[in-house]
Amino acid sequence: MSQKQTTLVLIKPDGVRRGLIGAILGRIEAKGYVLDDIRILQATEEQLAAHYHEHVGKPFYPGIVRYMMSGPLVAVRVSGYRVIEGVRTLSGATDPTTAAPGTIRGDFGYDTGSDAIENLIHSSDSQESAELELAVWF
Repeated sequence: MSQKQTTLVLIKPDGVRRGLIGAILGRIEAKGYVLDDIRILQATEEQLAAHYHEHVGKPFYPGIVRYMMSGPLVAVRVSGYRVIEGVRTLSGATDPTTAAPGTIRGDFGYDTGSDAIENLIHSSDSQESAELELAVWF
């Protein structure tokens, strides 16, 4: 039997800029998951360093920071049964060009030519990551 989980979803600055907050959250709610807490905020360098700790110092990290600080983002605490796996499936592949139709990235994402992959949404990949990431944003 599956257990109820809680995960982090970030609607990244490109999703906010493009007015996709409602469309993205609507898909998550339509799947049956619960939005427990929602915050609109401007990411700080400290939050991003904690969130992307495994990438700090890598050549692509400055691009991620520029992208994630380019405008406000929406942080959402989402709960439900198998929510971590479910939201990642809804999100689609990391590369929006190859993400399957029917997924958030497949339907709304496109290659912007940026040095960071602008792909609308982040969701935690495991219970351990969810706990760490939720502590950064909430």
